[in-house]
Amino acid sequence: MDALKDKLKEVLASVLPITIIVVVLHFTISPLNSSMFYAFLLGSVLVIIGLTVFLFGIDQGLEPIGHGIGNTLAHSKVFAVIITICLVLGFFISFAEPDLHILASQVDSVTSGQFGRLLMVIVVSIGIAVMMTLGMLRILKGVRLKYVFTAAYGLILILSFFSTPDFIAIAFDASGATTGAITVPFMLALAAGISAMKSDSKESEADNFGLIGIASTGAILGVLITGVIFGIEKLGGVLPEQTITDTSLWHVYSSRILRIAWEALMSLLPIIIVYILFQIFVFKQKKNRVLDISRGIFLTFFGLVVFLLGVNGGFMAVGTQLGIQLASMESKVPVLLVALFLGLTTVLAEPAVHVLTHQVEDVTGGSVSRTLVLIFLSVAVGLSILMSALRILLPGLKLWMYLLPGFGIAVILAYFVPELFVGMAFDAGGVASGPMTATFSLAFVQGIAAQVPSADLVSDGFGMIAIVAMMPIVAIELLGALYQLKTHKVSKAKISKQEIIETKISKQETIGGSHG
Repeated sequence: MDALKDKLKEVLASVLPITIIVVVLHFTISPLNSSMFYAFLLGSVLVIIGLTVFLFGIDQGLEPIGHGIGNTLAHSKVFAVIITICLVLGFFISFAEPDLHILASQVDSVTSGQFGRLLMVIVVSIGIAVMMTLGMLRILKGVRLKYVFTAAYGLILILSFFSTPDFIAIAFDASGATTGAITVPFMLALAAGISAMKSDSKESEADNFGLIGIASTGAILGVLITGVIFGIEKLGGVLPEQTITDTSLWHVYSSRILRIAWEALMSLLPIIIVYILFQIFVFKQKKNRVLDISRGIFLTFFGLVVFLLGVNGGFMAVGTQLGIQLASMESKVPVLLVALFLGLTTVLAEPAVHVLTHQVEDVTGGSVSRTLVLIFLSVAVGLSILMSALRILLPGLKLWMYLLPGFGIAVILAYFVPELFVGMAFDAGGVASGPMTATFSLAFVQGIAAQVPSADLVSDGFGMIAIVAMMPIVAIELLGALYQLKTHKVSKAKISKQEIIETKISKQETIGGSHG
């Protein structure tokens, strides 16, 4: 019960700031339709309840399953078995990720079906499966993370020269959106399960992170390769209507619940099937343990349904409406300020962010505080949404002007910060862009793009998640550099203290010897 209370406190601190921002805007500069406003308030309550139950369920169900499978793979000596299991797991976990379907639906509707929902989900899932498998093999073989990321982003850079700005924006958005509420906890648990089998504790600590970052490059590669193969020159489209009219709140939510419940079930189904197979052939856990994990899976499912219902029912339409209203004002200061504050707060409501920051604190034994990681992530995402809004308002500012130097700096920094922070940073890039970002923040930015005459709805409306996925990488690597500096100073101080003590002892021995 105490664990549930702690989760509730954590979630309230995350979701209330966003709710307060929207309420203040509603009563001041950006009044909303009353039906839309009430739907948003109910959505906020559902997000709080859903996220609390979801996070509690993850601890009870998904994490033990991931750890168990990771341990089993680490013990297996047959690489063909490991590769097959990883490819199948990677594909189906990604294929079932709700965030990916949200983004793919938005791409489908905005591009008027030129880049279809199913095609996007399939190519991203194949990319994730391949790169997740390579990430698992990297842990087993002990390949350094910096070399993997250098190779992956080098290939992405080469493919970018043959791609259009539209496909680049969608590809980088896909990398952020696909590492969501289900994928992240499971991949973190898988990596931890394999890493726990390593004898070198320092190496094992570092290997807990990086798998999500490697897997998310697969999403970028999948979309870019598809764009090159199909040779589509320009994606075009219009923003679909995102309004809640005077329909009752009951209708707003009841019309979505069955679809969301089905999507949530499909998200968890691959993990449930894998757990059943492993339980029959490998785990053979006792009845009580199976019941505990089953309860955890049910709570994860229930929490995810309630959370996604709140996000889809009350958040997306409000995000679009705020973007349109604020962008249509004469002064552009309000839209930029709101973009900054939205970024600072929405990341705190991402389910995967809480899972990652807890794991960071657990793995490092508290030496890297989760509060500090949250502050760095919050500032990074705040700046990301601000940069996205600026890019739409200033026609000369292109997405590559952010991404090329940003990811370039991220790869260079990987050679100068501790390995633990490299994995943590690239994982943070994926987890910062979850359901809240893929719905509320993306809808807000697309609302701005729809209102600015010089903006292109596809290349400017998308690309925000790409910036959100990039900035936390640089931020956490900078945190790593500060951590390294701090530990270096502490160890230097310890050495000098030790030298002083040794000098005193040798002096005393000398004096003692001369008296003798």
